[in-house]
Amino acid sequence: MTRVRIDLFASLDGYTSAGEDPDNPMGADWGRLTTAYAATRTFHERVLGDTSGAGTTGVDDSYAAAHFEGVGAEIMGAGMFGLHTFPGDPDWKGWWGDQPPFGTPVYVLTHTAPRPPIPMPGGTTFHFRSTAIEDVLAEATAAAGGRDVRVGGGVSTARAFLRAGLVDHLHLVIAPIVLGRGTRLWDDLRGLDLTHKVTTEVAESGTIHVTFTR
Repeated sequence: MTRVRIDLFASLDGYTSAGEDPDNPMGADWGRLTTAYAATRTFHERVLGDTSGAGTTGVDDSYAAAHFEGVGAEIMGAGMFGLHTFPGDPDWKGWWGDQPPFGTPVYVLTHTAPRPPIPMPGGTTFHFRSTAIEDVLAEATAAAGGRDVRVGGGVSTARAFLRAGLVDHLHLVIAPIVLGRGTRLWDDLRGLDLTHKVTTEVAESGTIHVTFTR
């Protein structure tokens, strides 16, 4: 059965990274929020292409590995793809390099659709959609072929799916830092703990992994 999954990063005070620009495509505080994740062996292998065995193991790595398992399609916002930063560049293919780490169909939500799809090495094809998120989810679910649909972000896209009650599994990575700035994750999102089972686990890094599972 296809599930809708989200992985999000937040600070102890409930902020996610904001302030995207060409030098910081995921926001000014993204590096601080993702320090433990970026140190894992899975991140080195799946994102950096480093098969030397470098990187941490343990709790953080087990969650990082689960992030990539069983995904048949991805949904992301225009900002995560980079359309806001490079809106007029017809050759722009996203932040993700010549071989993006998805390996599935990726549906990019943007008001600038329709755009032609962009096939990439490694099995990723970017599709651009401007329809309702429920319609995009239906298309992504069909493309996933029984595997899960992952909503990759950014936070405004993730919050839209959470508000609509479409998320079956949320994994929240809480970095042990206080940002005091950024985008508030939980505003107007009450009650998820009433509809989903909540579990918590603290990693060796001090990172707190919170899961909400329907």
